[in-house]
Amino acid sequence: MKETIKNPALLTRGKVSELSGIGIEAIRFYEQQGLIPKPKRSSSGYRQYSPDIVKRILFIQQAKELGFSLKEISDLLSLRVNPKNTCADVKKMATDKIENINQKVRDLRKIKKALEKLTVTCRGKGPTSECPILEALETKG
Repeated sequence: MKETIKNPALLTRGKVSELSGIGIEAIRFYEQQGLIPKPKRSSSGYRQYSPDIVKRILFIQQAKELGFSLKEISDLLSLRVNPKNTCADVKKMATDKIENINQKVRDLRKIKKALEKLTVTCRGKGPTSECPILEALETKG
């Protein structure tokens, strides 16, 4: 027999999954990582989430899409609840992330340029023992 929820505002893990668009395992993972609070349980053991948890999960998902790590997302969530923090603190995190991304782009461009140089040296024929790409990787450059 299915238990009736005493407080209709509370959500089951399945309903949170449905509303947020993420899987139950992801919800469990976010709980384990401390990104969302562990839910209260009903007398029969069912997890009961506040509807606000869906907003929090959507926040986490959006931050992930912007490239923030789980640690950075945790920091962003902490900024939100501490009244001493300001928008300047959040902006600093975002500008730091932009600089981090810019550095990664610079690094990727260097890697791409090096690979392009290597591929030009290779005819694409013959045995791998004579491949200039493999030879270049075996030597210190």
